[in-house]
Amino acid sequence: MSASVVKVAVVQAAPVFMNLQGGIDKAIGIIAEAAQQGARLVAFPEVWLPGYPWWLWLGTPAWGMQFVPRYHANSMRRDGPEMAQLCAAAAEHNIHVVMGYSEIEGRSLYISQVTIDDTGEVLFNRRKLKPTHVERTLYGEGDGSDFRVADTSIGRLGALCCAEHIQPLSKYAMYSMHEQIHVASWPSFTLYKDVYALGAQVNLAASQVYALEGGCFVLHATALTGQDMFDILCDTQERRDLLNADGNTPGGGYSMIFGPDGRPLAPHLPHDQEGLLYADIDLDTIAIAKNAYDPTGHYARGDVVRLLINRNPRKTSMNFDEACVTLAGEGAPDGCQPH
Repeated sequence: MSASVVKVAVVQAAPVFMNLQGGIDKAIGIIAEAAQQGARLVAFPEVWLPGYPWWLWLGTPAWGMQFVPRYHANSMRRDGPEMAQLCAAAAEHNIHVVMGYSEIEGRSLYISQVTIDDTGEVLFNRRKLKPTHVERTLYGEGDGSDFRVADTSIGRLGALCCAEHIQPLSKYAMYSMHEQIHVASWPSFTLYKDVYALGAQVNLAASQVYALEGGCFVLHATALTGQDMFDILCDTQERRDLLNADGNTPGGGYSMIFGPDGRPLAPHLPHDQEGLLYADIDLDTIAIAKNAYDPTGHYARGDVVRLLINRNPRKTSMNFDEACVTLAGEGAPDGCQPH
């Protein structure tokens, strides 16, 4: 196999709903399976740990509050023991991992992705810049520091979540960092069968277009709505209908791998079947795609339109020294000197 060819794996599986350690155990098994098949990278869906909070779409905020304490208790800290378990698994199996998870910091939650390299080192954590629609009743926002692409032994690797793939400026920011492999983490597609914009076809298309526009490989990872989640959340026929888009059984998995010319590189699994999709991706073929379209390079017109990125992290507090640097001079607190 050429040095430019990398085998990658994309997850299509149900989470262990609101059971963080159960989800970690399942993830470690999936990581081991992908590595045994020769994959150098495995990509997981959005907030796969501890599962997507579909109650946000199924009832009033007051009704959904019953699930919030348990969801908080099973969300993952970026410096917690469960994260250490994921890192250890990546190192043991010599594989890169991109995991979608509900991150808890203090008492706030964020839709996050962690990228771990094949030595078990965390390359970056990122938070979804803008939670979508009712997600904003549960999750906080990321900031410009979350636009990250990492140099790895398998290429330049980046990630976004779900409907971030229909944010033109966010996509352009990622393209400008010359991604070669992009992880697109999505939840399952079982919600609201009559709302086309929330369905599998249009969201698969969003990831496919990302591959074409960015001239990169896209690993489109989707979850399944598992029976455990369905049983916990769907206590009425109305809710069963809302979260059962095909009118038959839970499922909603539509994972895929796209090449830099937009073509699908793996067969679909049945939407209600768990498994891994694999593809051998050749990074050298990116040059062919970029030769035609490079929207942040030769195909750009920076003299006409440009993008401004604020990469500063948004802070809610500063230590005393930082405050002095910020406020030195007029209005500075006692003890601060001009700099």
